[in-house]
Amino acid sequence: MTEPTPAERFALARNAAAHPLTGDFAAMQRFDLDPFQIAGCQALEEGRSVLVAAPTGAGKTVVGEFAIHLAMREPHDKAFYTTPIKALSNQKFRELQEVYGADQVGLLTGDTNINGNARIVVMTTEVLRNMIYADSSALRGLRFVVMDEVHYLADRFRGAVWEEIIIHLPSAVRLVSLSATVSNAEEFGDWLDTVRGDTAVIVSETRPVPLEQHVLVRGDLLPLFDDRAGIATAQVNQELMRLRSFKGPAFENDRRAREFRSSGGYGAGSRRPHRGGKRPVRAANAQRVERLDRPQVVELLGRAHLLPAIFFIFSRAGCDAAVQQVRRSGVRLTTPDERRQIRGIVEDRTRTLLDEDRDVLGYDLWRDNLERGIASHHAGLLPAFKEVVEELFRRKLVKVVFATETLALGINMPARTVVLEKLEKFNGEARVAITSGEYTQLTGRAGRRGIDVEGHAVVQWTEGLDPQAVAALASRRTYPLNSSFRPTYNMAVNLIDRFGRARAREILESSFAQFQADRAVVGLARQVREQEESLSGYRSAMTCDRGDFEEYSGIRRELSDLEKQNRKDANATRATRDRRQRQISSLRKRMQRHPAHGCPDRETHARWAERYWKLKRQTDKIRRQIDARTGAVARVFDRVVDVLDELDYVVVDSNGTTTLTPAGRTMRRIYGERDLLVAEALRTGLWADLDAASLAALACALVYEPRRDDTGPGPRGLPRGAFRPALEATQELWQRLDDLERANHLPGSEPVSTSLSGAMYAWARGMPLDLVLDDADMAAGDFVRWAKQTIDLLDQLSLVADAGVAITARKALDAIRRGIVAYSSV
Repeated sequence: MTEPTPAERFALARNAAAHPLTGDFAAMQRFDLDPFQIAGCQALEEGRSVLVAAPTGAGKTVVGEFAIHLAMREPHDKAFYTTPIKALSNQKFRELQEVYGADQVGLLTGDTNINGNARIVVMTTEVLRNMIYADSSALRGLRFVVMDEVHYLADRFRGAVWEEIIIHLPSAVRLVSLSATVSNAEEFGDWLDTVRGDTAVIVSETRPVPLEQHVLVRGDLLPLFDDRAGIATAQVNQELMRLRSFKGPAFENDRRAREFRSSGGYGAGSRRPHRGGKRPVRAANAQRVERLDRPQVVELLGRAHLLPAIFFIFSRAGCDAAVQQVRRSGVRLTTPDERRQIRGIVEDRTRTLLDEDRDVLGYDLWRDNLERGIASHHAGLLPAFKEVVEELFRRKLVKVVFATETLALGINMPARTVVLEKLEKFNGEARVAITSGEYTQLTGRAGRRGIDVEGHAVVQWTEGLDPQAVAALASRRTYPLNSSFRPTYNMAVNLIDRFGRARAREILESSFAQFQADRAVVGLARQVREQEESLSGYRSAMTCDRGDFEEYSGIRRELSDLEKQNRKDANATRATRDRRQRQISSLRKRMQRHPAHGCPDRETHARWAERYWKLKRQTDKIRRQIDARTGAVARVFDRVVDVLDELDYVVVDSNGTTTLTPAGRTMRRIYGERDLLVAEALRTGLWADLDAASLAALACALVYEPRRDDTGPGPRGLPRGAFRPALEATQELWQRLDDLERANHLPGSEPVSTSLSGAMYAWARGMPLDLVLDDADMAAGDFVRWAKQTIDLLDQLSLVADAGVAITARKALDAIRRGIVAYSSV
């Protein structure tokens, strides 16, 4: 790195003097701030909002922490820190408590409310959205909102919440948006600048810890790229390309093996992979094609000093099986002192867990695996167990974690090495290759700042692996952020209540979805103008002095299309074929009588006409795309309001003024995918006769999303009594609403699923955990997640329903929040 010139030093000093708060904050950090972090902090100090897009592990959150630092300098200012998932909220809550003290930091995650009136509050995005619509007093004094993982805006199920917050936050609030690296950060920044005011866009693609890419093949760690070719060329290691084309079960001969070793080489005794020459780690059976099993891979990484490591396995069962496989091999990665530390932490974090639940959860085996230094991490684990794994891994006590991709969602859990066993995963319908964005997100966990000189990404060789494809995943940076925003019933009634219908439409037109559509329209409109010029040229070229050749060629095209249709539609009825034949005869006579038919240059004109009609068809298609995109969000909003009007949630007077009815005012506080169904069920009293456990079972049916292979319980598995007629009425109501939505050109919704209702009913009635999990046929972590979503809906019912149902909902909520559900509340 070259020394700055005197002029550059002067500019740096002047810039630092203009941002003293940034300098003070930087001096408090454990690491020197990177240029992008300094730029983000300085933008905030200047009073601007900021969008920071940088790789995983680059330290984006430092900019958000500076916003909190600024808020805490003033006695009455507040800062909110939002995250997409509760695990992230819990983690950030603990981190901020360590800095500012427990009395200054709160946590709101829907099912958890700790110190909610604090000056710093960590929350999930849905909580903040609900606060904005309720015009909560907690918003007073709010100066900064940090939106961590803002690229969740593209999530098809929850992404709209991010846009709602960005659009509706008070204009005086400065927004700190933290995103993974996306290819259209500038476009997103332009939109933020439009709706939030002056916004600095700061993009960094530099990792603070360089990432080395390897392929594990035949017991060797081979570099993915050949550094000797030069960084600019990023040439794929030719040894890997030769291996791809090699078909035999072993090396060709000893000479071939020597060439293999000399292609790069470090022995098993080496401390770590070398940069530059890249000597591969050799295993004893290096001349075999077969993959190493997991214990061998763990031992290989241990010898090369590449632990701790995260193995990404796109299957929960695969993660658990991997832990047991390593356990059975006798691998133990911890010292006696580390095992004592692990046992102490585990027992401290799980001391409130009931003994009978420990047996069901396999507590002893789980703890023993942790003491060996190995663990799994996936959504099926009890949330508290996952948090223990995360803490032990951060403390370098657990050395190997087998995880699903959910671990890559922003949790602070970096490793020295990340191993990808496969480059494809099951997406719910089929096995598909992972994207470059997913690859970057997963491997972004490799490399611990301040600990590692470099991180390591390892892809295991599989039959048919293409090194060129792996290299493309590792080097591509094309993953745009696209809006998934769409108006909902709850959104509509809240906007109409606060702003009126006309203003609500204008607000929706300012969404990122419409911003992107409008930008696309600009390009499409330009394309139409260019094609119209070509159409004009074609029209001139086919001009005929005998008559209107455009009209004549139109007749020819219609005739040709009918003749093709007649030939293809061999199964048409006789009446249809006769009618079509009469049309063909009529068109043929019209064509022959047309003045242009006798033109000696007819076929020359016809060739130009063919080009004309082909381009016109393309141009008309683009015009339809423009029509569909222009005002698309507002049109969906109008359809939503039409449904609300038909169901008497709003009233539209003769002047077009739209106001809420009492039912509409109730819907303002009902959030979720089933907002309309819940509101209608409450209004029509469908659930008035249910007891607490039955209401819990029905609420579970409204939030639960079944697996593709989930057939659900038969009638015998569901509660008896008032539940069944209430369920039948709810399902009939869903069908009527679905028909109404589709009649208004809205997508409708999925049917109500009772697959988990029986288990939730049993849990609410106090049945033991082992029987409930057996009935549910699901892992403890999954059951807890659905129980919490059921609690969230019951909490809403307790606030908006009539007195009887509200009281029952509160009882149901309390009945569910016990045992492992209560244990996992924070």
